[in-house]
Amino acid sequence: MSEPRHKGSENGASEAVDVVAVLLIALAVIVFFYFIHIVLLPFVFSAVIAFVLTPLIDWLATTIRAPRVAVALAVFLVLLGLIGIAAYLIVPGLLNDGYRAVSHLQELIEGVLKNLLGNAPVQILGQSVSASDIGAAAVAKLRTLLQQGGAVSTLAEWTFGGVFGVFLTLTLLAYFLVSGEQVVRGLLWIFPPDWRPVTARIFDALRPILFRYFAGIAIVVVYAGCAAYIGLGLFLGLRHAALLAALTGLLEVLPVVGPALSAVIAGLVALQEAKSVWSIVAYVVYAAALRLSIDQLIGPLVLGNAARVHPTLVIFCFLAGGALFGIVGVILAVPFALTVKVSLCTIYEEPIGGRQ
Repeated sequence: MSEPRHKGSENGASEAVDVVAVLLIALAVIVFFYFIHIVLLPFVFSAVIAFVLTPLIDWLATTIRAPRVAVALAVFLVLLGLIGIAAYLIVPGLLNDGYRAVSHLQELIEGVLKNLLGNAPVQILGQSVSASDIGAAAVAKLRTLLQQGGAVSTLAEWTFGGVFGVFLTLTLLAYFLVSGEQVVRGLLWIFPPDWRPVTARIFDALRPILFRYFAGIAIVVVYAGCAAYIGLGLFLGLRHAALLAALTGLLEVLPVVGPALSAVIAGLVALQEAKSVWSIVAYVVYAAALRLSIDQLIGPLVLGNAARVHPTLVIFCFLAGGALFGIVGVILAVPFALTVKVSLCTIYEEPIGGRQ
């Protein structure tokens, strides 16, 4: 009678060792990612895009009976071609306008201020200043910062890092599209052999939920870009409306911060090109209509209950993820919460769509 108890104690000790080992590995990975989170952004973007496109690639490979690798590479080349066409159409004009803006920065600032303040001088802290005075002071201050603060070298570093990040993201996207399943199997191998069946069940249950979530975000991004182009290009008639619309759509990925940043950028362009106060009022109407349509209609309708996580927990995850890992943490906040919830529901053998 003592032998079964002995075997039971050995199994319990083995399971305890497995739990401790997995927790230590998870802690080490989190700490490691914390120190290198600045380089994680290309991996996260490429992995999310590949995750959303994987069902399409699998369907195409099955429908046309072609090797999956060939289909994945074809999809990647199509994406690469679309990006190249967009860059060819947008980048030259953007560079020209940027050079013109830098060359005539003082006149640009004066024009914006005159649209807001008028041609008459205004009183600021007891002093009478005009739009020309403010523009000259701003340009002089900016020139001083560029000469003394090392801003030129910093800008060059950020430019190089951005270009390198784009090419790295495209390279990683190609790898993830071709061999994403191998990456998932590699993640499954990390867990102890006794845990792998349960972990596989968690992955299978988590996959459609994450797909609905990321696909919903993609739809929101596309809608935001199209609606922004209609408002900025057709309604307001701004230059580079396509670029501003694409930026508006992409920034929808970042909750709160992204929409606010896109509104500020488009607002500055609208101020620059405003011909009267009514032009500014028209932009305010556009921005309010865009936010209401996304936050009150398209977002809830498309995302629906894909996340199935309480809003307070979502807010906490956004704040904690952003504080620890920056943009990467904000993007992965809800997927991490969904992973925890699905894991607990699978382990406890409870329905995933049950109580929150």
